[in-house]
Amino acid sequence: MLYWPARMEGKMALKQYVTDEKDYLVSLRRYFHAHPEVSLKEYNTCKKIEEELDKIGLLHKRVGETGVYAWIDGEKGEGKTIALRADMDALAMEDLKTEEYRSQNEGFCHACGHDGHTATLLTAAKILNAKKGEFAGHIRLFFQQAEEIGQGARQFVSAGLLEGVDRVFGTHVTSGLTIGKISLTKGPQNASCDYFKISVTGKGAHVSKPHLGIDAAYIASQIVVGLQSIVARNTDPLETVVVGVGVIKAGTQYNIVAEHAEIEGTTRSFGPEVRKFTNDRVIRIAKQTAMLYGAEAEVEFRDYAAPLVNDGRAVDEVRAVVEKILPEDDIISDYEKALGADDFADYLAVTKGMYAFVGTHNPAEPNTGVPHHHGL
Repeated sequence: MLYWPARMEGKMALKQYVTDEKDYLVSLRRYFHAHPEVSLKEYNTCKKIEEELDKIGLLHKRVGETGVYAWIDGEKGEGKTIALRADMDALAMEDLKTEEYRSQNEGFCHACGHDGHTATLLTAAKILNAKKGEFAGHIRLFFQQAEEIGQGARQFVSAGLLEGVDRVFGTHVTSGLTIGKISLTKGPQNASCDYFKISVTGKGAHVSKPHLGIDAAYIASQIVVGLQSIVARNTDPLETVVVGVGVIKAGTQYNIVAEHAEIEGTTRSFGPEVRKFTNDRVIRIAKQTAMLYGAEAEVEFRDYAAPLVNDGRAVDEVRAVVEKILPEDDIISDYEKALGADDFADYLAVTKGMYAFVGTHNPAEPNTGVPHHHGL
């Protein structure tokens, strides 16, 4: 998009292209919203994407089981190679909407805007393919699975689809901005996301004789308390770090000293050094606390996403285009970074690019202002 001919960059031209496809875009978004599928299970979603790409006349191939890759070659000669990404997985939660297009798959819901992302990229593909005789270079389209669990982007990277890419771009809708506004902010935007599971093994006994056992439940509780010291006492107060515990499971019966316990949680940060330090401290606290009480602790980490840091030059390039379309007041350059993660960061670790945030909050419709991962 950055290398679109100047005569096609005008506000009215671009706006008209999209306006002409409004019904197509809306119908697709409503279809995807009504048929949500969770990470790595997007089988119907990818088939629908492939059907639309066939109608558009674009070649495509699968990435993993449910990702879809398509491409458009400009007919004005060689030029830059640009990758555009949309994620497409939904969440395991109930849809609280009452509209006709509410989820038809009970227990699943598009509550993070990925239905809109997918519909938007398909619409962009339709427009770009129709105009391919008017630009040079190459466009790669990534319809990516499994963003919610950080397992999708790396499949596109592993397939070599970032090789030769000059820029990679993505967008995410946000209820934190009103409609008509877009964030083009340099630097950190999203934190890293690491999942951890701590398994504590103690020794069972009757609760009336706790001295004969090693209480895994008690030890797990001490580990949870100890983990809070990482942020409170081990981290520079100017750094932004989260160590959160979401699951604690222990024991089998009320009158038995728990022999096993499990803790599941996540760490979030914005820098590689801080990320490593935080995760190393989780391991050290878990193992040493367990050892203190005669138990053992095993710690498993899963890398879900790296920190997402927008390249400054890429932001400037996008801004130069957006300024032709939107008033300056609608372009946000200091959007607050968030501790939510996005595996778009895996693309930025390979090539330069940026991630924009597009406002969806309509003050006249209160439900558009609810936070993401909410059923409305």
